[in-house]
Amino acid sequence: MQPVLNVEDIKKVEHHLADVGVSISELMHRAGLAVGREVVELKEVSTVTVMCGFGNNAGDGWVAAAYLLKKGCTVTVVTPVETDELQADLIRVCAKSAEAQGVAVVVAPPREELEELLFKSDVVIDAMFGTGFRGFAHEPFSIWIDCVNESAARVVAVDVPSGLSAQTGLKQGNCIIADLTVTMIALKPGLLCDDARDVVGAIVVAPLAEQSDYLVREADPVAWRVDFDDYADVIPQPSKAHDKYSRGTVLVVAGSTRFPGAAIMAALACARAGAGYVTLAVPESIAALAQSHLLDIPVLALPASPEGTFGAAACEAVAQLAPKFDACLIGPGMRVNAHTVSIVSALLTSNVPLVVDADGLNCIARLTGNKLDKFPELIRRNAPLILTPHRKELARLVGLEKEPLSTLSATLEAARRIVWSDGGSELVVMAKSSATACVSTDVALLPKPGPACLATAGTGDVLAGITASLLAQSHVTNEELVLLASYACELHGASALLAQKKFGETAVMAHDLLNYIGLAAQDFGDSFSQA
Repeated sequence: MQPVLNVEDIKKVEHHLADVGVSISELMHRAGLAVGREVVELKEVSTVTVMCGFGNNAGDGWVAAAYLLKKGCTVTVVTPVETDELQADLIRVCAKSAEAQGVAVVVAPPREELEELLFKSDVVIDAMFGTGFRGFAHEPFSIWIDCVNESAARVVAVDVPSGLSAQTGLKQGNCIIADLTVTMIALKPGLLCDDARDVVGAIVVAPLAEQSDYLVREADPVAWRVDFDDYADVIPQPSKAHDKYSRGTVLVVAGSTRFPGAAIMAALACARAGAGYVTLAVPESIAALAQSHLLDIPVLALPASPEGTFGAAACEAVAQLAPKFDACLIGPGMRVNAHTVSIVSALLTSNVPLVVDADGLNCIARLTGNKLDKFPELIRRNAPLILTPHRKELARLVGLEKEPLSTLSATLEAARRIVWSDGGSELVVMAKSSATACVSTDVALLPKPGPACLATAGTGDVLAGITASLLAQSHVTNEELVLLASYACELHGASALLAQKKFGETAVMAHDLLNYIGLAAQDFGDSFSQA
């Protein structure tokens, strides 16, 4: 796993490195060399332009420029002021050194001159703004950013693309679109979410010092980026000795007259993800429709309300049925009323491993009155529980409906408030967004994000089904539950990527993922068997 540190914590690590003899000057030198080496690794690089600002990020750029000159590249640095006029002593020293070694310097060029320079460049190094950037890029940098983005050169960003917040992942104006970002010491939250996904390109972490790994871990990472190998112990392994029951059984409680498709897709996703026996319980008003789409999955017709949702008598039926299964999923397309709230309440106090999605989460919000102190009273269980809210649902659960969760940091904080309010290791919050986070009391994991085609209705129902299926098959410990949830997200994303290759990014519909879940799972399994 790769640690993710808040920007303020990165600064603390830098100070600790200085305490053990790695000065800020030395860190800048090593950062510039790291960037230069990554540029050298690119193919067909002979002409490089380095765009520098005023801060430490610019110092890295000047060092990289000098290094690339020694490697035989033609290097030009674009700077807003003469090197003698740079205010920061350390930056000025780096700039004067590079200039003395023969690096060409262009000061505040007009747009036409800059465009001509960039046209001749194979690679542009973006060293304008660093991790301390907030707000908007002003002139001349806003113009420079536009010129770089309009050029055909490959772009390597130093630490973070200029114009992007390394903490929030949001941009408010002009922002460099990089092909590669070389970030220092550790990943930052803002490189992994929201606007960052369109602008950071590939990410390389340059640790800069042998002490960095220890100091980063001691700094208490805000999250961990999961590597593929980390899933080895939680991926279900097929066995020739299995029968349909030992492969995992799942009860899906879902659907309404308004949203029958959500229930159908969730049940199909359970089966496609490998569960041996799936049963779908729906209001009797849609049972015939559901069964007509599910040749392999039995459908139970439960008492319905006049509105086409579960009726009053459905609660007792679900409470008696659920303990017979290895896992239960509740919520997709279910709607919220007194009867569905009762069903959710009954399942929360049961001992069946449970995934709560969509309207199941809205029922929890109704039960708690959006107050976190009600969670421990509501969730009286020892069995695994995975909640799968998107950002709006998560905000509702923690009483922040009027304060939308617009960043990964805010999402992590809200999810932690839920798991810490309960305090049990059996609870995981899968906080869905462009960078989904799986959060337990011990750790927050960031699975590899899925493709853009997932931003369409119904894909959450498929993810819920995959999650319940894996939960039924794996029998993981509470400590492994958060990793299992993360793997469900990766399997979901891999399925979407296969569907996207078939149908195109904008044409994928949620049900398209269903036929690719098994292929994606097989790819994961094959990768481990070949390792």
